[in-house]
Amino acid sequence: MKKHNAATEDYSGFELGPIRPPSEAASLMLRVTRNCPWNKCKFCGLYRGETFSIRPVEHVMRDIDQVRLYADRIEALMEQPAGAGYRQIAELQHDLSPAERMAFHSALNWVRNGMRSVFLQDANTLVVKPAELVTVLEYLRRSFPRVERVTSYARSHSIARISDDDMARLAAAGLNRIHIGMESGAETVLDFIRKGVDRETQIIAGQKVKRAGIELSEYYMPGLGGMEYSSANALQTAAAINAIDADFIRIRTLAIPAEVDLYQDVRSGAFTPLNDLQVAAELLLFLDNLEGITSVVKSDHILNLFQEIEGRLPEDRERMTEPIRTFMTLEPPQQLLYLVGRRTGVFTRLADLDDAELRRHAENARLAHCVTSDNVDAWTAEMIQQFI
Repeated sequence: MKKHNAATEDYSGFELGPIRPPSEAASLMLRVTRNCPWNKCKFCGLYRGETFSIRPVEHVMRDIDQVRLYADRIEALMEQPAGAGYRQIAELQHDLSPAERMAFHSALNWVRNGMRSVFLQDANTLVVKPAELVTVLEYLRRSFPRVERVTSYARSHSIARISDDDMARLAAAGLNRIHIGMESGAETVLDFIRKGVDRETQIIAGQKVKRAGIELSEYYMPGLGGMEYSSANALQTAAAINAIDADFIRIRTLAIPAEVDLYQDVRSGAFTPLNDLQVAAELLLFLDNLEGITSVVKSDHILNLFQEIEGRLPEDRERMTEPIRTFMTLEPPQQLLYLVGRRTGVFTRLADLDDAELRRHAENARLAHCVTSDNVDAWTAEMIQQFI
């Protein structure tokens, strides 16, 4: 892993990282670290070749100051009569540098969304020393007392090394949601994809977050075990999540872009990816084996075949699994039509198959793309590349 000592660098202006969870679309993005300190997972190429660094606390605080400056101005102008305020808001950015303009647009988007949530970037903010992160969180809360939620990505390996007392301090300072990419709870899968953490550490970290009173989202990646370990990926991940009882379980179906190491495993035959029907079967197996927990399940990503899956366990299990079971019993031509309609954006849920107009559009898309039962898997893989 490449690391950069950022402690002595000069402040170069407001920064934005490359990613956030879909659930943080309305949040202010505040970059605390750059890139990923692990950066070895076979399925991820987002930070390949990038240097990891922790931004100095003072730089993050200056980012907060910039956003507060612009947010205060924007809110004041929004109180003026319609038209006049918006013209002045547009004029504010005319003489700004690129970094200042980035801060301005971040503030504008945040003000429009109510200034209620903040997301700490990049891939693992919990690698920062707890005392330094507490300083950032307390300054953020003082600067924006209306903020209701502060969220961060984190690796299980990092959280497991933090004491319960320090986790409690982070919670008291205002960190109230953490997203962990478990991806899999199967040891064979974790080893193969170079996740850099074992199943037991995943469980320890998740339980530690819960003990601190911080909301926890755990991510499950259907398909990550390939053909060989599909059942293990479903069953052992369900067992690990059952031991944690995360507040949220978020589904992120595996996609394999050409630039990741896993793609080379596909080409060499070391990894056989699942098709959509096989992913559906694995997902159903996973959901059926979640027991003794009260997690909310969310399928809020465009790569997921069934985005309508959402509900709380155990009471909503039947409703959540119903579209998968129905899909699995459809005749092959109907399954094919749904796959094409879903991957082309015609369908958003399985029930859209009942809409005659949408079915017509999906059939036109199938004909236009020349999709058949023989080539649908290859076609789907090509289509998914557009979204990763």
